[in-house]
Amino acid sequence: MKMALQKLFGYFVVVILCNGCQSDEPVCGKAAVSNSRIIGGQNAQQGAWPWQVYYTTSDSSCGGSLINNQWVLTAAHCINTGELNHTEVQLGAFQLNVSSSNKVTRRLSEIICHPDYNSNTFENDICLLKLSAPVNFTANIQPVCLASENSTFHDGVMSWVTGFGVTEYLIGPTANTLQEVDVPIVGINRCMCYYSDFISLLLYPADPKNYLCAGLKEGGKDSCQGDSGGPLVVQQRNSSMWVQAGIVSFGDGCALPKKPGVYTRVSQYQRWISDTVTGMKQSFVTFTSRGFDKDLNFTCATISPPTISTTPDGSIFGSGATLSNFSHFMALSVFILFLHVLVGSG
Repeated sequence: MKMALQKLFGYFVVVILCNGCQSDEPVCGKAAVSNSRIIGGQNAQQGAWPWQVYYTTSDSSCGGSLINNQWVLTAAHCINTGELNHTEVQLGAFQLNVSSSNKVTRRLSEIICHPDYNSNTFENDICLLKLSAPVNFTANIQPVCLASENSTFHDGVMSWVTGFGVTEYLIGPTANTLQEVDVPIVGINRCMCYYSDFISLLLYPADPKNYLCAGLKEGGKDSCQGDSGGPLVVQQRNSSMWVQAGIVSFGDGCALPKKPGVYTRVSQYQRWISDTVTGMKQSFVTFTSRGFDKDLNFTCATISPPTISTTPDGSIFGSGATLSNFSHFMALSVFILFLHVLVGSG
Protein backbone atom coordinates (compact mmCIF):
# COMPACT_ATOMS: atom_id res chain seq x y z
CA MET A 1 0.00 0.00 0.00
CA LYS A 2 2.85 2.34 0.87
CA MET A 3 4.59 1.55 -2.42
CA ALA A 4 1.35 2.13 -4.29
CA LEU A 5 0.94 5.53 -2.64
CA GLN A 6 4.52 6.45 -3.50
CA LYS A 7 3.90 5.57 -7.13
CA LEU A 8 0.64 7.49 -7.10
CA PHE A 9 2.35 10.50 -5.50
CA GLY A 10 5.10 10.33 -8.09
CA TYR A 11 2.49 10.28 -10.85
CA PHE A 12 0.85 13.45 -9.52
CA VAL A 13 4.24 15.16 -9.30
CA VAL A 14 4.90 14.36 -12.96
CA VAL A 15 1.44 15.59 -13.95
CA ILE A 16 1.92 18.85 -12.04
CA LEU A 17 5.41 19.47 -13.45
CA CYS A 18 4.26 18.71 -16.99
CA ASN A 19 1.06 20.70 -16.84
CA GLY A 20 0.88 22.40 -20.22
CA CYS A 21 3.70 20.30 -21.70
CA GLN A 22 3.41 19.27 -25.34
CA SER A 23 5.50 16.13 -25.34
CA ASP A 24 4.25 15.05 -28.75
CA GLU A 25 5.43 18.26 -30.43
CA PRO A 26 9.09 19.31 -30.58
CA VAL A 27 10.42 22.75 -29.83
CA CYS A 28 11.28 23.99 -33.30
CA GLY A 29 13.95 26.27 -34.68
CA LYS A 30 16.49 25.72 -31.90
CA ALA A 31 20.18 25.12 -32.61
CA ALA A 32 22.72 23.57 -30.25
CA VAL A 33 25.28 26.24 -31.11
CA SER A 34 24.85 29.94 -31.84
CA ASN A 35 24.73 30.92 -35.49
CA SER A 36 26.83 33.75 -36.43
CA ARG A 37 30.57 28.70 -48.86
CA ILE A 38 27.40 29.11 -50.52
CA ILE A 39 28.70 31.94 -52.77
CA GLY A 40 30.16 34.63 -50.56
CA GLY A 41 29.45 32.54 -47.47
CA GLN A 42 31.45 30.48 -45.03
CA ASN A 43 31.65 27.11 -43.36
CA ALA A 44 28.87 26.61 -40.85
CA GLN A 45 29.51 25.26 -37.37
CA GLN A 46 28.41 21.73 -36.64
CA GLY A 47 24.96 21.81 -35.06
CA ALA A 48 24.26 25.40 -36.14
CA TRP A 49 21.53 24.43 -38.62
CA PRO A 50 20.20 21.08 -37.37
CA TRP A 51 17.18 21.08 -39.72
CA GLN A 52 19.37 21.07 -42.85
CA VAL A 53 18.73 18.07 -45.07
CA TYR A 54 20.82 16.84 -47.99
CA TYR A 55 19.50 14.27 -50.44
CA THR A 56 20.51 12.66 -53.70
CA THR A 57 18.29 11.27 -56.44
CA SER A 58 19.27 9.16 -59.44
CA ASP A 59 20.79 12.16 -61.21
CA SER A 60 21.03 15.16 -58.88
CA SER A 61 21.33 16.45 -55.33
CA CYS A 62 19.31 19.04 -53.42
CA GLY A 63 18.69 20.49 -50.00
CA GLY A 64 15.68 20.49 -47.74
CA SER A 65 14.59 21.17 -44.17
CA LEU A 66 13.28 18.85 -41.47
CA ILE A 67 9.87 20.08 -40.25
CA ASN A 68 8.99 17.21 -37.88
CA ASN A 69 10.32 13.74 -37.10
CA GLN A 70 9.34 12.24 -40.48
CA TRP A 71 8.76 15.00 -43.04
CA VAL A 72 11.13 17.14 -45.12
CA LEU A 73 10.25 20.36 -46.95
CA THR A 74 11.96 20.96 -50.30
CA ALA A 75 11.44 22.34 -53.82
CA ALA A 76 9.20 20.55 -56.31
CA HIS A 77 11.64 21.06 -59.17
CA CYS A 78 14.21 18.94 -57.30
CA ILE A 79 12.31 15.67 -57.33
CA ASN A 80 9.38 13.71 -58.75
CA THR A 81 7.48 10.60 -57.72
CA GLY A 82 9.60 8.46 -60.02
CA GLU A 83 12.54 9.03 -57.65
CA LEU A 84 10.82 7.39 -54.68
CA ASN A 85 13.09 4.34 -54.74
CA HIS A 86 16.20 6.21 -55.86
CA THR A 87 16.50 8.88 -53.19
CA GLU A 88 18.78 8.82 -50.16
CA VAL A 89 18.31 11.45 -47.46
CA GLN A 90 20.97 12.55 -44.99
CA LEU A 91 20.07 14.30 -41.76
CA GLY A 92 22.56 15.72 -39.30
CA ALA A 93 25.16 15.94 -42.08
CA PHE A 94 27.91 18.52 -41.63
CA GLN A 95 30.68 17.15 -43.87
CA LEU A 96 29.46 14.92 -46.66
CA ASN A 97 32.67 12.91 -47.11
CA VAL A 98 33.25 12.25 -43.41
CA SER A 99 31.63 9.36 -41.56
CA SER A 100 29.94 10.49 -38.37
CA SER A 101 27.63 9.09 -35.73
CA ASN A 102 25.71 12.36 -36.00
CA LYS A 103 24.44 11.45 -39.47
CA VAL A 104 21.23 9.56 -40.06
CA THR A 105 20.26 8.17 -43.45
CA ARG A 106 16.74 7.45 -44.62
CA ARG A 107 14.95 6.39 -47.78
CA LEU A 108 11.55 7.81 -48.74
CA SER A 109 8.09 6.33 -48.34
CA GLU A 110 6.19 9.17 -50.01
CA ILE A 111 6.75 12.19 -52.26
CA ILE A 112 3.97 14.80 -52.34
CA CYS A 113 4.58 17.89 -54.45
CA HIS A 114 2.11 20.76 -54.69
CA PRO A 115 -0.73 19.77 -57.06
CA ASP A 116 -0.46 23.11 -58.88
CA TYR A 117 3.28 22.99 -59.38
CA ASN A 118 4.08 23.98 -62.95
CA SER A 119 7.33 22.52 -64.24
CA ASN A 120 7.45 25.09 -67.03
CA THR A 121 7.11 28.12 -64.76
CA PHE A 122 8.23 26.81 -61.34
CA GLU A 123 5.07 28.23 -59.83
CA ASN A 124 4.22 26.56 -56.47
CA ASP A 125 7.74 25.17 -56.26
CA ILE A 126 7.25 23.25 -53.02
CA CYS A 127 7.27 19.56 -52.12
CA LEU A 128 7.02 17.33 -49.03
CA LEU A 129 9.05 14.16 -48.55
CA LYS A 130 8.05 11.50 -46.03
CA LEU A 131 10.97 9.58 -44.59
CA SER A 132 10.86 5.79 -44.51
CA ALA A 133 10.99 5.92 -40.70
CA PRO A 134 10.92 8.70 -38.07
CA VAL A 135 14.17 10.15 -36.77
CA ASN A 136 15.10 10.86 -33.17
CA PHE A 137 15.93 14.46 -32.38
CA THR A 138 19.51 15.14 -31.31
CA ALA A 139 21.76 18.18 -31.06
CA ASN A 140 22.40 17.80 -34.79
CA ILE A 141 18.88 16.85 -35.91
CA GLN A 142 16.06 19.25 -35.06
CA PRO A 143 12.98 20.57 -36.88
CA VAL A 144 12.75 24.15 -38.07
CA CYS A 145 9.78 26.41 -37.37
CA LEU A 146 7.74 27.41 -40.42
CA ALA A 147 6.52 30.94 -41.11
CA SER A 148 2.75 31.19 -40.66
CA GLU A 149 0.42 32.78 -43.18
CA ASN A 150 0.32 36.10 -41.28
CA SER A 151 4.09 36.59 -41.37
CA THR A 152 5.63 39.74 -42.85
CA PHE A 153 9.11 40.11 -44.33
CA HIS A 154 10.08 43.72 -44.93
CA ASP A 155 12.78 44.85 -47.31
CA GLY A 156 16.13 44.66 -45.51
CA VAL A 157 15.26 41.97 -42.95
CA MET A 158 18.35 39.78 -42.55
CA SER A 159 18.03 36.11 -43.47
CA TRP A 160 20.35 33.12 -43.75
CA VAL A 161 20.60 30.45 -46.44
CA THR A 162 22.39 27.13 -45.99
CA GLY A 163 23.37 24.30 -48.29
CA PHE A 164 26.00 22.10 -49.94
CA GLY A 165 25.81 23.73 -53.37
CA VAL A 166 28.27 25.50 -55.63
CA THR A 167 30.64 27.88 -53.83
CA GLU A 168 32.04 29.69 -56.85
CA TYR A 169 29.99 31.39 -59.54
CA LEU A 170 27.86 28.79 -61.37
CA ILE A 171 30.50 26.31 -62.46
CA GLY A 172 32.61 26.06 -59.32
CA PRO A 173 32.87 23.04 -57.01
CA THR A 174 30.06 22.02 -54.68
CA ALA A 175 30.64 22.24 -50.96
CA ASN A 176 31.69 19.29 -48.88
CA THR A 177 31.13 21.19 -45.63
CA LEU A 178 27.76 22.82 -44.95
CA GLN A 179 27.82 26.47 -46.01
CA GLU A 180 25.95 29.47 -44.63
CA VAL A 181 25.45 32.97 -45.99
CA ASP A 182 23.55 36.00 -44.70
CA VAL A 183 21.48 37.97 -47.21
CA PRO A 184 18.86 40.70 -46.72
CA ILE A 185 15.28 40.28 -47.89
CA VAL A 186 14.58 42.26 -51.06
CA GLY A 187 11.07 43.72 -51.22
CA ILE A 188 8.91 42.33 -54.00
CA ASN A 189 8.57 45.73 -55.74
CA ARG A 190 12.32 46.26 -55.82
CA CYS A 191 12.89 42.65 -56.84
CA MET A 192 10.46 43.00 -59.75
CA CYS A 193 12.29 46.12 -60.86
CA TYR A 194 15.62 44.29 -60.87
CA TYR A 195 14.11 41.56 -63.04
CA SER A 196 12.12 43.84 -65.33
CA ASP A 197 14.51 43.13 -68.22
CA PHE A 198 12.76 39.78 -68.63
CA ILE A 199 9.38 41.36 -69.27
CA SER A 200 9.61 40.78 -73.02
CA LEU A 201 9.68 37.02 -72.36
CA LEU A 202 6.37 37.02 -70.47
CA LEU A 203 4.49 33.78 -71.11
CA TYR A 204 2.67 32.70 -67.95
CA PRO A 205 0.71 34.36 -65.14
CA ALA A 206 1.90 34.04 -61.55
CA ASP A 207 1.12 35.46 -58.13
CA PRO A 208 3.98 37.57 -56.69
CA LYS A 209 2.74 36.98 -53.15
CA ASN A 210 4.06 33.41 -53.45
CA TYR A 211 7.67 34.54 -53.68
CA LEU A 212 10.43 36.06 -51.58
CA CYS A 213 13.64 37.58 -52.86
CA ALA A 214 16.91 37.91 -50.95
CA GLY A 215 20.34 39.21 -51.84
CA LEU A 216 22.68 42.21 -51.88
CA LYS A 217 22.17 45.03 -54.36
CA GLU A 218 25.84 44.79 -55.27
CA GLY A 219 25.74 40.99 -55.46
CA GLY A 220 28.45 38.74 -54.09
CA LYS A 221 26.30 36.58 -51.80
CA ASP A 222 23.71 34.05 -52.93
CA SER A 223 22.53 30.48 -53.03
CA CYS A 224 23.51 28.61 -56.18
CA GLN A 225 23.48 25.29 -58.00
CA GLY A 226 22.93 22.40 -55.60
CA ASP A 227 21.33 24.54 -52.88
CA SER A 228 17.84 24.12 -54.35
CA GLY A 229 15.13 23.07 -51.94
CA GLY A 230 17.13 24.28 -48.96
CA PRO A 231 15.88 26.72 -46.31
CA LEU A 232 16.06 30.48 -46.08
CA VAL A 233 15.53 31.30 -42.40
CA VAL A 234 15.06 34.39 -40.22
CA GLN A 235 15.55 34.70 -36.47
CA GLN A 236 12.74 35.81 -34.20
CA ARG A 237 13.52 39.11 -32.48
CA ASN A 238 14.79 38.67 -28.92
CA SER A 239 14.74 34.92 -29.35
CA SER A 240 16.99 32.05 -30.40
CA MET A 241 14.18 30.62 -32.52
CA TRP A 242 14.70 30.29 -36.28
CA VAL A 243 11.80 30.44 -38.72
CA GLN A 244 11.87 29.22 -42.31
CA ALA A 245 10.66 31.96 -44.63
CA GLY A 246 11.64 30.57 -48.01
CA ILE A 247 12.73 27.60 -50.10
CA VAL A 248 15.60 28.02 -52.59
CA SER A 249 13.95 28.09 -56.02
CA PHE A 250 15.63 30.05 -58.84
CA GLY A 251 17.34 33.22 -60.00
CA ASP A 252 19.38 34.81 -62.79
CA GLY A 253 22.88 33.46 -62.40
CA CYS A 254 24.34 33.45 -58.89
CA ALA A 255 25.30 36.46 -56.77
CA LEU A 256 24.99 38.96 -59.63
CA PRO A 257 24.35 42.66 -58.86
CA LYS A 258 20.63 43.48 -58.72
CA LYS A 259 19.72 39.82 -59.29
CA PRO A 260 18.67 38.47 -55.87
CA GLY A 261 17.82 34.83 -55.36
CA VAL A 262 14.14 33.94 -55.60
CA TYR A 263 12.50 31.71 -52.99
CA THR A 264 9.14 30.01 -52.56
CA ARG A 265 7.39 31.88 -49.76
CA VAL A 266 6.61 29.26 -47.12
CA SER A 267 3.92 31.27 -45.33
CA GLN A 268 1.70 31.12 -48.41
CA TYR A 269 1.47 27.34 -48.11
CA GLN A 270 0.56 26.87 -44.45
CA ARG A 271 -2.79 25.27 -45.20
CA TRP A 272 -1.41 22.91 -47.84
CA ILE A 273 1.44 21.81 -45.59
CA SER A 274 -0.89 21.27 -42.61
CA ASP A 275 -3.35 19.29 -44.71
CA THR A 276 -0.59 17.10 -46.19
CA VAL A 277 1.68 16.26 -43.25
CA THR A 278 0.67 13.25 -41.15
CA GLY A 279 1.85 12.14 -37.72
CA MET A 280 3.65 14.66 -35.55
CA LYS A 281 2.50 18.13 -36.49
CA GLN A 282 4.93 20.75 -37.70
CA SER A 283 5.12 24.10 -35.92
CA PHE A 284 4.09 27.38 -37.55
CA VAL A 285 5.31 30.66 -36.07
CA THR A 286 4.30 34.18 -37.05
CA PHE A 287 7.27 36.34 -37.99
CA THR A 288 6.48 40.06 -37.84
CA SER A 289 8.88 42.63 -39.27
CA ARG A 290 9.37 45.82 -37.29
CA GLY A 291 8.65 49.30 -38.57
CA PHE A 292 7.50 50.42 -42.00
CA ASP A 293 8.29 48.44 -45.13
CA LYS A 294 10.21 50.87 -47.33
CA ASP A 295 9.47 48.65 -50.31
CA LEU A 296 5.92 50.05 -50.29
CA ASN A 297 7.31 53.36 -51.53
CA PHE A 298 9.80 51.90 -53.98
CA THR A 299 9.57 53.22 -57.53
CA CYS A 300 11.34 51.51 -60.40
CA ALA A 301 13.19 54.28 -62.22
CA THR A 302 15.12 52.41 -64.87
CA ILE A 303 14.91 49.22 -66.88
CA SER A 304 18.13 47.43 -67.72
CA PRO A 305 18.76 45.99 -71.18
CA PRO A 306 18.05 42.25 -71.48
CA THR A 307 20.88 40.06 -70.18
CA ILE A 308 20.71 36.33 -69.58
CA SER A 309 23.43 34.37 -67.83
CA THR A 310 23.53 30.63 -68.39
CA THR A 311 25.56 27.72 -67.17
CA PRO A 312 27.19 25.29 -69.59
CA ASP A 313 24.14 23.03 -69.34
CA GLY A 314 21.79 25.90 -70.12
CA SER A 315 20.52 26.55 -66.60
CA ILE A 316 20.25 30.07 -65.22
CA PHE A 317 20.55 29.20 -61.54
CA GLY A 318 22.08 26.56 -59.38
CA SER A 319 18.60 25.37 -58.57
CA GLY A 320 18.55 23.78 -61.98
CA ALA A 321 15.97 26.18 -63.37
CA THR A 322 16.17 26.57 -67.14
CA LEU A 323 15.35 29.69 -69.09
CA SER A 324 11.79 28.53 -69.75
CA ASN A 325 11.33 28.14 -66.02
CA PHE A 326 12.16 31.79 -65.56
CA SER A 327 9.01 32.90 -67.35
CA HIS A 328 6.86 32.88 -64.22
CA PHE A 329 8.97 35.59 -62.68
CA MET A 330 8.57 37.77 -65.71
CA ALA A 331 4.85 37.52 -65.14
CA LEU A 332 5.36 38.92 -61.68
CA SER A 333 6.61 42.13 -63.24
CA VAL A 334 3.20 42.65 -64.84
CA PHE A 335 1.28 41.64 -61.74
CA ILE A 336 3.17 44.13 -59.63
CA LEU A 337 1.64 46.98 -61.62
CA PHE A 338 -1.77 45.91 -60.33
CA LEU A 339 -0.84 44.57 -56.90
CA HIS A 340 1.70 47.14 -55.75
CA VAL A 341 0.00 48.00 -52.47
CA LEU A 342 -1.28 44.50 -51.77
CA VAL A 343 2.04 42.81 -52.33
CA GLY A 344 4.06 45.40 -50.50
CA SER A 345 1.99 44.97 -47.37
CA GLY A 346 2.31 41.18 -47.43
